[in-house]
Amino acid sequence: MTTYVALLYSIILPKGRLVMSDLKAMATELGLGDPRTLVATGNLVFTAQKTTVAKLETQLEDALEKRVGKQIDIIVRTAADWQKTVKANPFGTDDPKSVAMRVQRDPLDRAILDDLNRFATHGEDLRIIDGDLWMRFAGNVSASKVTGALTKKRLGIGTTRALSTVIGLGKMLEAV
Repeated sequence: MTTYVALLYSIILPKGRLVMSDLKAMATELGLGDPRTLVATGNLVFTAQKTTVAKLETQLEDALEKRVGKQIDIIVRTAADWQKTVKANPFGTDDPKSVAMRVQRDPLDRAILDDLNRFATHGEDLRIIDGDLWMRFAGNVSASKVTGALTKKRLGIGTTRALSTVIGLGKMLEAV
């Protein structure tokens, strides 16, 4: 069995929010083992027979759409790949509230930084590490113009997680 991390783009539904107990129940119905969630923002850890992440993404997206009536992008990584992601953090952990990462389904090309840096204000730092976008914000994250530029049209399928969530998922996986 292999351990995986699944990250939902959104848990906002036409009639409310996706409850994490429903997400775990769906995973169990799909035959995924030991489903666990971290915070109520669409983070799922589970085990499954070794397969491709693309197959798991499709399986989870299709099941979730049938369950909630809305297509929601889901990014899957193996536990080993997630641990590499945690270690790749270029900004350290001194100020976790100022660091976030956009996890990408398909790796970003470094050339996108020229486009994104147009939105960065003084003190904001953007880096692409292993195809994912790491961001260190100067001040209030919600005031950053960078976050508004992180669109599917510009970057492809991806989802953003705070550093505390990135680290929290890593700690969940250490226990496996």
